[in-house]
Amino acid sequence: MALIKTNRIEKKVIKNNHLFNPLFVIIIGLISLVLVIAVSISLGAADVKVMTIWNSIFNFDNGITDHLVIREIRLPRVLGGAIVGACFAVAGALMQGMTRNPLADSGLMGLNAGAGFVLAICFAFFPGIPYIYLILYSFLGAAFGAAFVYGIGSFSKSGLTPLRLVLAGTAVSALLSAISQGIAIYFNIGQNLLFWTAGGVAGTTWLQLKIIIPWVFIALVGAIAVSPSITLLSLGDDVSKGLGLKTNVVKLITTIIVLMLSGVAVSVVGSVGFVGLIIPHLARYLVGVDYRWIIPCSAVFGSLLVVLADLCGRIINPPYETPIGAIIALIGVPFFLYLAQKERRGL
Repeated sequence: MALIKTNRIEKKVIKNNHLFNPLFVIIIGLISLVLVIAVSISLGAADVKVMTIWNSIFNFDNGITDHLVIREIRLPRVLGGAIVGACFAVAGALMQGMTRNPLADSGLMGLNAGAGFVLAICFAFFPGIPYIYLILYSFLGAAFGAAFVYGIGSFSKSGLTPLRLVLAGTAVSALLSAISQGIAIYFNIGQNLLFWTAGGVAGTTWLQLKIIIPWVFIALVGAIAVSPSITLLSLGDDVSKGLGLKTNVVKLITTIIVLMLSGVAVSVVGSVGFVGLIIPHLARYLVGVDYRWIIPCSAVFGSLLVVLADLCGRIINPPYETPIGAIIALIGVPFFLYLAQKERRGL
């Protein structure tokens, strides 16, 4: 009887009340992403035609200036934005599912600020450090930021509620960001750190992409692999344990994946928040509560959001660029306030 009851619960969990066909949503997202990437590559200080983009990729000629601009500057920049967007969005989706916290996001939970803090230390004390080590230190910084937030949030007698956790994350993020700025001023590394503080994909190189792609691939494959377990975790520990899930093992693996995704993203683009907050909610609205669909949907639409934000940042006030962190915050802050108010009413 217990086995029959468990099977019924599993079927109920997997039954997805989605707004659209999940595969259709992902395909539309991928098509939109390709189109936005093409537009983003073609627009800039010197506009280029789509055919020039095609030729620069498949018939490259280093004697043509447009080909060099596309291959060495615009293409790595756009691909870097797409990769970073997927990392932030999937990290947010995993955090929200694992903690059952609708406000969870790597930026709001201290991971981004922690990684940025460690990067500031690296720039100050280890100038010229190889990029591969920056990624590793970003992982450690993200872990430090998360541990700091959970430690502060756990002091409350009434327990670690989602809203209290976010408040602790906001406070810790502000503290670590302030210390990072202090280090930048004292050691005169403000120009080096400003890019990571503001958030942007300008200056992304093929070397950076070559280093981060294996990490991102492993993390995304791991996220997809644990997605069925995250679906069960999102129902609560009691239900997931009743279904035979080893919750502690799943949470440990998921935490490692989140740290990898956040660390890689911050090492490339800097401290950009709200991507991991907005996109998972959009994904759940479109494809339902099954994380086997939420994870790939979040990756696609996270990429789309960051590439669009980077495009807007370049065309709002040319020839100057607006940081993508500021553009995404224009959407993210109102959305966060809406979720916080909703969460407060639910207490």
